[in-house]
Amino acid sequence: MRWLKKPVKITVVIYGGERIGDLANRECVPCKGGTPPLSEEESSSFLSQIDESWEVIENHHLTRVWEFSDFVSALEFTNVLGGICEEQGHHADFQVGWGKVSVEIYTHKIDALTESDFVLAAKFDEA
Repeated sequence: MRWLKKPVKITVVIYGGERIGDLANRECVPCKGGTPPLSEEESSSFLSQIDESWEVIENHHLTRVWEFSDFVSALEFTNVLGGICEEQGHHADFQVGWGKVSVEIYTHKIDALTESDFVLAAKFDEA
């Protein structure tokens, strides 16, 4: 049998019984205020479902740093992530420097972490 398209190999990574891709397939839900922040236990559970480079800081925000060989690559990557933010209606804070992009994610409306923050992080992992 001939393939019409080149086959693609898919690798599924499992952490804590959940597939990493599950969060990335969800959509960010706009916060209208009054949404309760995640507990440390909930944050820890979601953290196990995204790339191990992410850190939860004081159960308030997620942070991650990517390194690049030059400024232009870092800036282009930031624009890709910014496009994901616009698509999801959920916006991260970025710091761009020569060969480095730092990202901080939290739900500004309640000044805390929600599930949507981890969904956005998972989408960034696939960028």
